[in-house]
Amino acid sequence: MTRSRPALGSAVALLAALTPLTPLTPLAVAQAAPAAPAAPVTAAAPALLTVSDPGFEAGGSGWQFTRGTGTAVNYPHAGARLAYLDAGSGMKVSQTVSATGHGAYAISAWIATGGPGGRYVLRVNGSPAASLDLPVTAQYRRHTLGPVTLAPGDRLEIAFESGQGWVNADDVMVSPATPATPRITSSDPEAAEMFAWATHKAGSWVQLPGTPGPLNADERQTGGTGTGVYAPSYWAGYANRSGYYSRDMAHQLAGAGVLGLHAENKAMLRAFAESATAEHAYYPVWALNFDNRTYLSIDYRRPDLFVREVPAVFELVQKAEEAYRWTGDRSYLDDPVLWDFYRHATEEFVTLHDGRKGNGDRVKVAEGTGRGIFQGVASYNEQSDEPLAESGDAIGSQYQAYRAMAALARAKGDARTAADFARRARELRTYFNTTWSGDGSGADMVRGYTIDGRPLTGWGKENSWFMPMKQIIEPGARREAYLDYVDAQAEGEGRPENIEALTYLPDTFFTNNRPDTAWKWMRRVYAQKDVQHVNTRQGTNGDYPEVSFTLIAQTVQGLMGVTPNAPARLLTTQSRLPSGMAWLAVEDLRIGDSTFALKHEGAHRSTLTHTSGSAPYTWEARFAGHHDTVTVDGVARPAETRMIDGAVYTTVRVRVAPGHTATAEAR
Repeated sequence: MTRSRPALGSAVALLAALTPLTPLTPLAVAQAAPAAPAAPVTAAAPALLTVSDPGFEAGGSGWQFTRGTGTAVNYPHAGARLAYLDAGSGMKVSQTVSATGHGAYAISAWIATGGPGGRYVLRVNGSPAASLDLPVTAQYRRHTLGPVTLAPGDRLEIAFESGQGWVNADDVMVSPATPATPRITSSDPEAAEMFAWATHKAGSWVQLPGTPGPLNADERQTGGTGTGVYAPSYWAGYANRSGYYSRDMAHQLAGAGVLGLHAENKAMLRAFAESATAEHAYYPVWALNFDNRTYLSIDYRRPDLFVREVPAVFELVQKAEEAYRWTGDRSYLDDPVLWDFYRHATEEFVTLHDGRKGNGDRVKVAEGTGRGIFQGVASYNEQSDEPLAESGDAIGSQYQAYRAMAALARAKGDARTAADFARRARELRTYFNTTWSGDGSGADMVRGYTIDGRPLTGWGKENSWFMPMKQIIEPGARREAYLDYVDAQAEGEGRPENIEALTYLPDTFFTNNRPDTAWKWMRRVYAQKDVQHVNTRQGTNGDYPEVSFTLIAQTVQGLMGVTPNAPARLLTTQSRLPSGMAWLAVEDLRIGDSTFALKHEGAHRSTLTHTSGSAPYTWEARFAGHHDTVTVDGVARPAETRMIDGAVYTTVRVRVAPGHTATAEAR
């Protein structure tokens, strides 16, 4: 969610407008977008599939134009130029490129049309590979074809073909196929349709490493300030900016993990970690270019003047621990850049930014300045003019960062640090529930403090729903009342206008075992995917990357209750199917070096297949409530009843070797 500035022009593949740009000198690059301090990085290999002049900014260099076609400046999607086709039959704008290696690729383009009959087509070695009959819409929409599989020397034609009305095309982008291709089936066709759309759309936002593209492109500098070579990354933020944002990326990380985008997740997390220097008071920068090295200039002016928001610091720590559990990749523990970031974020950062409001002797709470996003704000709610020092989303995120730090230290073998941060998390939660937020619930819940110490209640959007989402509110009637309040406010006059804000609501309600409400909000978000985004140049709501990535995660982690722990070879599941959904299943669920298929039938029967892997996994099947009997493959097994964050579960653990299937049922 990158609302630090209203976007006025939208160009998803501003990877496009690169040909006419002159690379900046190192000094000019540093002035426009300072390079993040980093270890030496070898030059990225050239992309295996490269489109010339993808934004038509060089007048269509590399493209072929028939009669009635060309480039124009009247209605570009971004930059200064576009390709056009007049109305009528037989006209085409196309480019044929050769693959230099093996790979599978999706090709996206922004297209507007003035009538029916236009087509967007991919051909491989002259044979049709994928095509789309273009919908009639005068506003640009982003369309993706593929992925198509290519071998070295294969020739891929990308073509826009005329119809009964004019066709405009702009900003072509090549994405590699995602490493994982998870599939959902369900008794509810909407769940399967939603997931298929989301995986296809999310995959189209992935950058192809080695692709040359603009740096610092935004609505004010539509062509950017120079070119760079893009590194492993994906779009996380406005489509007209040549970079990704910490807040968006943190919220998209789980969905990216389901797609197997682990290299991208780690590279982007590490880039933010590198930027969280002492000079920046241990804040990571707000946004980075797709080269993973230079700071996006629209949000960065100098070391003491850049966009920064307190919750993002802590969310990046939490998400690094989550990425470690998805992958088992020990570099999340052993890479000194990442480890130093975790420690600085949960220690020096908190100390440096805790000076305006007293919190007693036991806890520290990181604060914002109350003076605007370029000076550091306490909350993600940028639409508020409240001068917040402390906010519900910041303190909730700080609590989860402490828990993540305890888990990471435990995995690293540092028992003392793990115990210290587990204690800090407990003390912060106790402080929140006894002092910080008082005894109120609903509209009376404190969700922030101003710089002069005044408590704020009522509806605060992010600083309201983050508190239950981050589980800092203790379980019980108070939390349940507040969840009711959040749901009612999000439905009412105070509801967020931007779709990306609504993407948090399913997370909030899944986390608190309200699957019917969570599913309602998933369906609400999906139903609005073809509606024009409030930023009219952004495209549709579905063209905001956060929408597709979060629907993926909410299906797997939310509805299916998947909690991975690849380092421990442990997979925990819990059915959270909403009322009326009889069953839901996923295939090609990749955790560590293993692949699984999982099916929930109602709330009390689950089947796990360990389809491939190098060693057995322990499956912990959780069922809400107390159950007298749990069977595994029809045989009664000892089960454990546990209380987790105020909810009772019956659990059973089963060893599932590669190639084997187990079914657990609670009766």
